[in-house]
Amino acid sequence: MTHTVWTEFLTSQSAHWQDGRVTHFGKDEQVAREEKRTTLSAISDKGANILCDLSHYALISASGEDTQSFLQNQFCNDVLNISQTQSQLNAYCTPKGRILAFFRLFLRNDCYYLRLPQEILEPTLKRLRMYVMMSKVTLEDASDTLIRIGFAGATAGQILSKHLEKIPTATDEMVNLNPEQDTEAGLSVICLQPGTRFEIIGSTEAVQTLWGKLATEATPVGSGSWELLDIHAAIPDVVTDTQEAFVPQMLNLQAINALSFKKGCYPGQEIVARMHYLGKLKRRMFVVHADEDSSVKPGDTLHAEGSESGQGVGKVVRAQSHPDGGTDLLAVIEISSAEQRTLRLHTADGPRLSLLKLPYTIEEAQ
Repeated sequence: MTHTVWTEFLTSQSAHWQDGRVTHFGKDEQVAREEKRTTLSAISDKGANILCDLSHYALISASGEDTQSFLQNQFCNDVLNISQTQSQLNAYCTPKGRILAFFRLFLRNDCYYLRLPQEILEPTLKRLRMYVMMSKVTLEDASDTLIRIGFAGATAGQILSKHLEKIPTATDEMVNLNPEQDTEAGLSVICLQPGTRFEIIGSTEAVQTLWGKLATEATPVGSGSWELLDIHAAIPDVVTDTQEAFVPQMLNLQAINALSFKKGCYPGQEIVARMHYLGKLKRRMFVVHADEDSSVKPGDTLHAEGSESGQGVGKVVRAQSHPDGGTDLLAVIEISSAEQRTLRLHTADGPRLSLLKLPYTIEEAQ
């Protein structure tokens, strides 16, 4: 549950809430469409900037002298690369190599944090605790201890530099500001896209103060706008309806520095490694646009035109309506079908789908 003081602050700023997340700022839901339009212009050279509450993401804290080795033995990316200046994307798999959780992992004041969707917090926390055993590790729900916000736009980095002593400049780089040096006490800033997109974590007072400063040069937007940016950046997510649906390579984790083939063992490592070194990946994630306005949610099925309706060729990972109509989504699709066949949503004669350009190349590290 979102911290009460923070919730009340955002509500005073005209935030509307639904199921623990901000849907939009302003009088009615129609505003959300305009917020998305502003968001898309924010990543162009038009100079717009947006602010977004990220309370719909939860935090798991991991502390204790055995924490690093414990996390290293559980996750598919190399936790040894985490530092006070470097965060990473990472995933937690079953022994069969299927992803249970996808998250950002970072280190703050000698405590590791997993930032992941609120809806999979409890099952992830419960499963991790099962494997602590005799290790000196404490795992807690830290969602109410720190506030999370996003800031993005063509001039986001320049604006942050005016208000903060230092900001990160490379993807996944992180800056922990010294609480004794300025009023932005306890802020951690993570670079998602150099110069244009940042995630900020900190105490309620510190984040509230910074929000007030940034809001003079940015438009507050709902959570759907931030997810639209993630979709265009082809950054996946795993929620209840897609847990255990994908192996890491299907979500392109090797292309976004979220998967290591050189680290030691972890649950599912043998299967993930076998696919990398011996197998041929038959499905991977694409950025897709549905031409028609249609209800789309994670886990929905994609089909190839002319195929039997029960034979799906893909599964939706994330989806958000586009302000100009239709829906943008991430979907794991049979590579051969994506390249050779007309794709449809929900059924073989459902809304037509078109592939959009992936913002990175798919190359597995050797």
